[in-house]
Amino acid sequence: MDFIIKPKKSLGQNFLIDQNIINKIINITDIENKTIVEIGAGNGNLTKKIVSKNPNKLYGIEKDEKLSIFLKNIFSDFNNIQIINDDIINFFKKKKIGKNIIVFGNLPYNISTQILSSLILLEKWPPWYDMLIFMFQKEVADRILAKNKGKDFGRLSILCNWRLEIKKHFDVSKNCFFPKPKINSTVLSFKPKKNNKFNIKNPKNLETVTRILFSNRRKMINKNFLKLFKYDYTVAKELQLNLKQRPEELSNEMFYKIAIKYEKLFY
Repeated sequence: MDFIIKPKKSLGQNFLIDQNIINKIINITDIENKTIVEIGAGNGNLTKKIVSKNPNKLYGIEKDEKLSIFLKNIFSDFNNIQIINDDIINFFKKKKIGKNIIVFGNLPYNISTQILSSLILLEKWPPWYDMLIFMFQKEVADRILAKNKGKDFGRLSILCNWRLEIKKHFDVSKNCFFPKPKINSTVLSFKPKKNNKFNIKNPKNLETVTRILFSNRRKMINKNFLKLFKYDYTVAKELQLNLKQRPEELSNEMFYKIAIKYEKLFY
């Protein structure tokens, strides 16, 4: 297959070329008259399909300068498309794009969890986006979807489930990309929880709790839990928490309750 721009391995570029999969992705939600952000617009295959659904505005974010120039040329006649040559984390920090945004992204493996985490840890909640539709390498998606007591359960699943409703849509074969990656992918969507009963004021406290409790994944939580709470034994009793459990045996809800306790005691 002949591409004008050669994909860069350093940027984790694997272009989605399967039209059937592209159609399935854009049909996950209605995008007519909506504002859309596409992370990593790449060679424009998904961008073209999004445009065909008549969005009100489309921001195509592309870090690769050559690709962004290529995309600007392709879409130069479209008034509702803005191609921006920037890193997506920088874009989210400095650009005010309104509310009720739908975000699409075939996320590069090396920064996929960083991008998702940045969208979960926003100070203002509910956030500016209505829905995230992301493709991850399958092993990352498995970690996001993991339930407690499973081998993939960990900090990522706990963080994602705190503020987002998560839905798996379908797996995508590695044969649907150019160049072909080593692993299959999975498409997930995320919707912000509007009324979250676990009100953690500073999300960094949840990060601290999960980091410390998962620092010895195969061991009982007793030592790390007591260290976290400066050896205050009453906290575990109040939470009715068995300190002989391993971190992966705790539920998402228990981690949120621990973070709320931690926050009240020390912040």
